[in-house]
Amino acid sequence: MQKKIAFFDFDGTITKRDTMLEFARFSGNPVSYWFGMCIISPWLIAMKMGFVSKRKAKEKLLSHFFGHTTLDNFNSNCISFSEKLLPSLIKHEAMTAIKNHQDLNTTVVIVSASAENWVAPWCLRNNLQFICTKLQVKDNKITGKLEGENCNGVEKVSRIKQLFKLVDYNIIYCYGDSNGDKQMLQLATDPFYRAFKK
Repeated sequence: MQKKIAFFDFDGTITKRDTMLEFARFSGNPVSYWFGMCIISPWLIAMKMGFVSKRKAKEKLLSHFFGHTTLDNFNSNCISFSEKLLPSLIKHEAMTAIKNHQDLNTTVVIVSASAENWVAPWCLRNNLQFICTKLQVKDNKITGKLEGENCNGVEKVSRIKQLFKLVDYNIIYCYGDSNGDKQMLQLATDPFYRAFKK
């Protein structure tokens, strides 16, 4: 019997939009969100132009919107987001691909640069394993910094190999939509870039 595993990027592959921005919008009111985005926008532009790292821009956004938030409140908000808004952001074709894999006893793993806090509740409800970016917590509060590396690019491959012995799998499916998924896609026997297995 063939042993199969499928790794899915989350933002842009499974979801229609970036969930970190959607979570920031969900967590406040429109005025505070757009005011915050005006403050953060120079960092986001600098990231797009390659002047600052994705990690630095992400930490600036997380620090502005969630720095000093208690972990309990943050996680409660993440669960609410995953129940109330996240389902509407999921692509139908992505969910179909995931369900098809599960029906064929393929191990399905979400590999995301987004924070574990808001990705994990959705994954658990859908019986999916997950590998995500972790957020730093001090004195039971979100600092806005990342704990360890941003789960993007080569770090996705590193984290996958820490948890799975890939030589044990006959077929490895990988799904992604951006340069941050390029290295993960190279692990695959069956790579899918901006497409889904029929």
